[in-house]
Amino acid sequence: MKRYCLALDLKDDATIIKEYEEYHQKVWPEILKSIKDSGIKEMEIYRINNRLFMIMETIDDFDLEQKVKMDKTNVKVQEWEQLMWNYQQAIPGSGPGEKWRLMERIFTLNP
Repeated sequence: MKRYCLALDLKDDATIIKEYEEYHQKVWPEILKSIKDSGIKEMEIYRINNRLFMIMETIDDFDLEQKVKMDKTNVKVQEWEQLMWNYQQAIPGSGPGEKWRLMERIFTLNP
């Protein structure tokens, strides 16, 4: 199994953050299906202030680039992403249109 850790910021507004969290209490079924169909076995999102941290555990042959390509051709995923972008903002150092940023592991207790 592979693990990916990603970061993204929300707009720093309590109302926006509350709405974003409400959407994530009732994620659209098509989005959940897309996540599972891509080989993601587990996904969790954590928040502190307006910073989000996502952990994904995937099948061994999961390909993040392939997931991105699949998402670009999925109308419902694109609709969800466009809606979520109303609440999100890129973290410092992101390129144009770049949302979730892959984090680099710098420590592990059990290498």
